[in-house]
Amino acid sequence: MNIVGLRWVFKTKLKADGSIERFKAWLVAKGYNQIEGVDFDDTFSPVVKATTIRLVLAVATTLHWSIKQLDVKNAFLHGDLIETVFIEQPPGFVDPNYPVHVCRLKKALYGLKQAPKAWFHKFSTHLLHLGFICSKSDSSLFVWKSSKDTILLLLYVDDIVLTGGSPFLLHALILNLKSKFAMKDMGDLHYFLGIEVTRCKDGLFLCQRKYALDVLERTKMACARAIHTPFAQKHELYEPQGYPIDPSGFRSIVSALQYLTLTRPDLSHAVNLLCQFVQHPVATHWAGVKRVLQYLAGSTKLGLHITLCSSLNVVGFSDADWGGCPLTRRSTTGLCVFLGSNYVSWASKKQTTMARSSAEAEYRALASLAAEITWLTYILRDIGVSLPNLGQYFSSSPH
Repeated sequence: MNIVGLRWVFKTKLKADGSIERFKAWLVAKGYNQIEGVDFDDTFSPVVKATTIRLVLAVATTLHWSIKQLDVKNAFLHGDLIETVFIEQPPGFVDPNYPVHVCRLKKALYGLKQAPKAWFHKFSTHLLHLGFICSKSDSSLFVWKSSKDTILLLLYVDDIVLTGGSPFLLHALILNLKSKFAMKDMGDLHYFLGIEVTRCKDGLFLCQRKYALDVLERTKMACARAIHTPFAQKHELYEPQGYPIDPSGFRSIVSALQYLTLTRPDLSHAVNLLCQFVQHPVATHWAGVKRVLQYLAGSTKLGLHITLCSSLNVVGFSDADWGGCPLTRRSTTGLCVFLGSNYVSWASKKQTTMARSSAEAEYRALASLAAEITWLTYILRDIGVSLPNLGQYFSSSPH
C-alpha cells in the first residue's frame, strides 16, 4: 500500500482590523504522495461563486433579512473516507513500542486530495436531510422554503453565510448545525473571505481594505504616490519592452489583484488586461501592475454599497470595443448586471474569436450578457424571488 506522510503547519489567524485572533496548528497530510486509483479517486472543491454571494446579500438586504455567519472548526476532519488511506504516525506522537507501524484513516485529514469532497458530501447530506434543496445553478447554495419562510445558506469550504426572514428558524438551524458539527457562531456577518461587511443605515458596505493593504505591503507600495485611474487610456501593454521579469512573482501579484475585484469593479478591466501577459511578462507589464497598485494605494477604502431601498428588477448593460487587441485583433466584452440599484455581477474579458465588424462585437457582448442574466434568473428562481420585469437588456455603445 501507498503510505502518505504527515507534517505540522502553523498559522496566525488575524481579525478584520489586523489584530491576532488565535494561533492554529494543523496536522496536514502530504497529499502530493497519493496515487490515483490507490488511495483517492474523484476530487473536487465546490465553493460558492462570488456573484452568488453578492446576489444573495442584495436580496437579503432588500427584504430586510438578518444575515448570520458561521465558522466550521476543522471542517475537513468531519469528512468520512470511503477509500483506504494509510498514513505515517504523526511527528512527535510516534508510539515508542511500535515505531514502524502506520495508521489507517477513517476520517479525512487536511492535505488529502479527497478531503474537500468528503467534507462537502458530509455537510450537504445533512442539509438535504433537514429539507434543504441544493441549487442547480450553484451547488454551494442551499435553499429551504416553506409556505411562509425561506432560509438561504452559502457554503465556502468552512465559512458559512446564513440568511432568512425568520430569526427563530435561523437560531434553530444554527443550534442543529452546532449539535452535528463543531461550529462557531460569529453573529451578524462582518468579515467573510477577506471582505469586511459594515452595516450602515441604508444597507451594507462591502470592502477589502485590509486585504488591499496587505497586497500593498507585500509589494512595498504602501507609501506609493496615489493616482486617480488604474490605467492610462493609451497604455503600452501590447508593445512589450524591457527585460523579462519573474513570471511566478508577477502571477502572484496579479492573482491578488484579481481577488480584489470581488468588491472592486473599477479594477476589473485593468486586471483582465494584466492577466493576458502572465506567461511571459516584461518590464512594461510590471509598470502596468505598479500603476494599478498606485491607484489602489489611494483608494483602499472604496468598496461595494448594497442599498436597502432597491427593487428586484434585473437590468443588464453590455459594451464592446472592436479589435481592441492589436496582437490578436479580438474585441473586449464589458458587462454589468444590477438587481434593482445593487451591482451584483460584472466582467471584462476578451472575446474568443475575432469580430468582422463593430456590430458583430456588440452582439457577442450582448450574448454574454444574456447568458449571465439567464444564469442569475435561475438563481433567483431557486431562491423564490419573482421578477416583475424579467431581463431588461440595454446595450450601450460609444459610436
